[in-house]
Amino acid sequence: MEVSVLIPAAGRGERLGLGPKAFLKVGGKTLLEWALGAFAQAAEVLVALPPGVEAPKGLRATFLPGGETRQASVARLLEAANLPLVLVHDVARPFVSQDLLERVLKATQATGAAVPVLPVPDTLVRPEGEGYGEVVSREALRLVQTPQGFFTALLREAHAYARKRGLLATDDAQLVRALGYPVALVPGERTAFKVTYPEDLALAEALARVWNG
Repeated sequence: MEVSVLIPAAGRGERLGLGPKAFLKVGGKTLLEWALGAFAQAAEVLVALPPGVEAPKGLRATFLPGGETRQASVARLLEAANLPLVLVHDVARPFVSQDLLERVLKATQATGAAVPVLPVPDTLVRPEGEGYGEVVSREALRLVQTPQGFFTALLREAHAYARKRGLLATDDAQLVRALGYPVALVPGERTAFKVTYPEDLALAEALARVWNG
C-alpha cells in the first residue's frame, strides 16, 4: 500500500490502569504488534510512543516521541510522513481486517477523507439527573472507528488550522470537517472495537483466538 500509516500510541492507558496500551498483551501479542500486523503491506509506518519509552526491537516501524494529546501525537507523525495518503489508526483497535482497510483506502483515494462507522445498536437517552431522560434517536447517529484515511496535504492543513484556532478533537475527521471539507463514511466492523475498559480485555482475548486461526 502506497500509504503512510500513523499510529498514535503515546497514551498512558489510564482507564485500563495497566500501563501504556501499546504494550498491553492480548492473545500473546501486544496491541502494537497487532496493529503493525494489520498494516504489514504499508510502504511506511510511523508510531508515536510515550516520551521516554524505549522503542521495541524487531518491529517494522519508525518510532517517534508522542505529544501530550492524541492530536499532538498525530501532528508529529504527520510531519514525518512521506506519502500522499495517510491512514491514522488507534493502537487500541487490534483487529483490523483487510476488507476494512480496502474500503477506507478506496474511499480516501476517491474523496480525500474517509472514516469507518457503525450504526448505534442500543437505545440512547439524555439523563435527567439520575433518571431516565429524553430518548435520542439512534437512527441519525453513528459510531466512528479507525483507520481513518486522508490526503496527507489535507490532514496537514487541518492540523495547522486546529493549532491556529485552538481546536481540540478526539479524532482527525473532526479537524478535517472543521475546514469545511466533507468526510466520506464507509461501513465499519464490530470486530474493530477499541480496547478501553478492563472488561474489553476478555472480549479481545476471545477474538484473538479466532483471529489467530
